[in-house]
Amino acid sequence: MNVAAAGFDWGDGNRRKCQKHGVTIIEIEGLFRRPFSVLPDSAHSKKEERLKAIGITPSGRRVLIVFTLHVHRDVALVCPISAWYMHRKEVAHYEEQTAKAEKTSDS
Repeated sequence: MNVAAAGFDWGDGNRRKCQKHGVTIIEIEGLFRRPFSVLPDSAHSKKEERLKAIGITPSGRRVLIVFTLHVHRDVALVCPISAWYMHRKEVAHYEEQTAKAEKTSDS
């Protein structure tokens, strides 16, 4: 899945929620400038399409960011909802799912 956005739409509540897990705004915005994976997050919202971005910070930590896209005047903006550093179990699950997806796409 490709995410093409022109910038970020930070609400005060979302900014605080992301930072309470220790992930900085710089890390969150930086993740979208590096290679990352995008997965649907349909289980958590009926009002808007939510997505998960999973990537690696420059310091080597895996981060999961829940976000949605807001369109203002035909410009798409990333609206981060929550962000946290992934735990070992989350990393293992992500790597397992990625390997399965790659195996399926190679067939």
